[in-house]
Amino acid sequence: MTFFGLARKNAWRKPLRTALLMICVAVAFLIYGLTASFLAGSQGASAASEDILGVMSAAGRGQALPMSHLARIAAEPGAGAVGYMARMRGFSGSEKNVIAVSAVEQQALMAVNGKELGLTPALVAALDQGRERVLVGRALAEAQGWSVGQRIAITALQMARQDGGRDWRFEIAGIFEGAGASTDTYFVIARYDYVNAARAKSKDTVDAFIVRPSDGIKASALAARIDALFANSAAPTRSQSEKQFLEAFLRQYADIGLIVDLVTGTAFITLLMIVVNTMVFAVRERRFEIGVLKTLGISNLRIIALVLGETLFICIIGAGAGLALAKLATVLVGPVVGLVFSPLVLAKATAIALLLGFATGLLPAINAMRTPIVKAFRAR
Repeated sequence: MTFFGLARKNAWRKPLRTALLMICVAVAFLIYGLTASFLAGSQGASAASEDILGVMSAAGRGQALPMSHLARIAAEPGAGAVGYMARMRGFSGSEKNVIAVSAVEQQALMAVNGKELGLTPALVAALDQGRERVLVGRALAEAQGWSVGQRIAITALQMARQDGGRDWRFEIAGIFEGAGASTDTYFVIARYDYVNAARAKSKDTVDAFIVRPSDGIKASALAARIDALFANSAAPTRSQSEKQFLEAFLRQYADIGLIVDLVTGTAFITLLMIVVNTMVFAVRERRFEIGVLKTLGISNLRIIALVLGETLFICIIGAGAGLALAKLATVLVGPVVGLVFSPLVLAKATAIALLLGFATGLLPAINAMRTPIVKAFRAR
């Protein structure tokens, strides 16, 4: 019987109790895996850029900017590439099936953040072949069951056409993948010239300009200079990095990071109390055996290690099961709801599992170490 084998046998002494403990640990780590994955996905922790700037109206996201701003932004020293975008929100089929459309100038988009979106010259060339052609993100295409060559209709929520209708018809020219798993691909890229010519209002305006600074230029410094250009104009701007924008957008509704910390903290504190209480009683039940081990010359250090090994075994198995379920959830529905099970999430969860194993086993291990041999034999 090896040391680790003995720890495993002790853990499975009462299978029902051990199984229930592992389920508790698995549920806690499932909650952590899902909430941390949501935080990583919603805030774009691994995809949002701190260099690419979004230039929007200082009056709010709902206010458009005139196209005339483009020349002045492009002429600003340090602006390496400049694109623009008009947003359209609509639905396909059911009103609950909301779809976002970004109308852009395709060559400018390729220069600004084509790499981040996973755009290729072939995709851009396909978009050039017709004004009604669009590119669809992989996550959206899989969620809707769309394929290349298919014609789709999107009913705009606000942007009406010149004929009074709100139905916009497009042909899917290609599907873009995104640079990584955390890249948002749940939207449609359309041509700005088509949308701008067909819409009834707000012609020659955009919702945002997208700026990539030149090499060696700090995004924050360039943002300040761009905002200074239009400070006294009829349409002042507010420039932010993509990461800053996402964080500010989420803070309009809630402090997502604080909510995640509170939820996971509550789950782990509750789990800590359950496992510690259970292990204290488990060690108390085997006081006689601890006395026998001490009589045979087993040191206090090895007895502590034996109890800690048992709690680590329970925590690692339970955490592994919970994280596996969280990973499965991100694979199945992650692209739709924005769950990103990143390596950082896995690394933090592993560290928490090890810390939890030591923390829950420390008190029972100390009790086992301090149990006198005579008192332990009396427990028989």
